[in-house]
Amino acid sequence: MFVLPLREGAQLRPLEPAHAQEFLEHIDRARPNVDPWIPWATFSTDLESATATLQRYADRQARDTGRLYGIWLDGTLVGGVMFTRFETASGNCEIGCWSEEAGSGQGLVNQACRALIDWAFTERGMSRVEWLVSSVNTRSIAAARRLGLTREGVLRKRTPYRGERLDTEVWSILSEEWQRASTPTTTTDKAELDRLMAAFLGAFDNTVGAHPHVDAIREVFIPQGMIISNTASGPVIHTLDAFIEPREKMLTDGTLTQFSEWEVSERTEIFESIAHRTSAYRKSGVHKGEPFEGAGRKMTQFVRTPAGWKMASLTWEDE
Repeated sequence: MFVLPLREGAQLRPLEPAHAQEFLEHIDRARPNVDPWIPWATFSTDLESATATLQRYADRQARDTGRLYGIWLDGTLVGGVMFTRFETASGNCEIGCWSEEAGSGQGLVNQACRALIDWAFTERGMSRVEWLVSSVNTRSIAAARRLGLTREGVLRKRTPYRGERLDTEVWSILSEEWQRASTPTTTTDKAELDRLMAAFLGAFDNTVGAHPHVDAIREVFIPQGMIISNTASGPVIHTLDAFIEPREKMLTDGTLTQFSEWEVSERTEIFESIAHRTSAYRKSGVHKGEPFEGAGRKMTQFVRTPAGWKMASLTWEDE
């Protein structure tokens, strides 16, 4: 069976009809996050319907028109990714994802999506990967941004849902836009650095259906890590504790809501056991009832430790 390690304790592997009971239990846990956005989640309410959902994707895989993969964390199914449409003749495909709360904010979905996109372009020669998302599904929109996809437009009132019709945004990325490292070793390292950055940014996400996991920052940094804000009056240097506590409070007490942050571009250089990443980012949210958007730059240093790659320091400057 195909198994792709995502990190220690986490795997990506095919989600098949034999997993129906486990899949149903997972969807019941994930339903608050996925029910409004993924039709088969709405209809997978018992063992028979859950089995039917998985069988439909098994049939699509046999015809090479779709695929479904689960993300297991410490032996528990916590999310997944899928090709809802895979058209080899036209070179176009559509990718989607979902997660229950236990699988969120750790970069697992981002890493799994990257694996599927990379496979579609490099192994199957696809030309275009699409991401269709409801205009009110801010969590999925943030995921598309973190993957580097481009928003192309809105299909107005395209999708019926429980008596309403919802707008659908179209995001995509082309094969020539997809950046890959040149060597297998660098590819593995780069994927891990991507995962760390996705986990860092995802830790603050409190858009609809998401719960911030600011304390997860400790897992991506070395214990002595520093986070530095370069302000007009000079740099402000934070320990991890000093950085986490006030932000966790703002993100959970209603001061800062609907917040997400994503990279719009990045350049990563790896030198054996140290690495450096420069990023441009954007962010949006609602602060004390006032919507806002922002942008800026980050510089992040990484070190390879016995436990794997970790962030050592991160400096940011808002525009």
